[in-house]
Amino acid sequence: MKSITVQELKAWKDESKDFQLIDVREPYEVEICSIDGISIPMNEIPSRVEELAADKPVVVHCRSGKRSGNVIDFLEQNYQLENLYNLDGGILAWIEEVDNSLEAY
Repeated sequence: MKSITVQELKAWKDESKDFQLIDVREPYEVEICSIDGISIPMNEIPSRVEELAADKPVVVHCRSGKRSGNVIDFLEQNYQLENLYNLDGGILAWIEEVDNSLEAY
């Protein structure tokens, strides 16, 4: 599984790199804090897989990186997707290392 650090993701955002950001946390978690991206809760991934970009990198994140890693494993095994990156440490790492104005939970 490919991964990306929060510093690399920040650089991609700062450079306006063409990528897709998918947040697989639950809606109540997204309400607490968000780093933008498309909210597709983990349990909805199988029915919404067509929303994932096939022609550019797709960064998947959750709170800590565990759920997003499970989602990527599922997608790689069942849909043979090869453009997926797990955000190391999830949104908690983003808050700690990039933007501590967001609320950690």
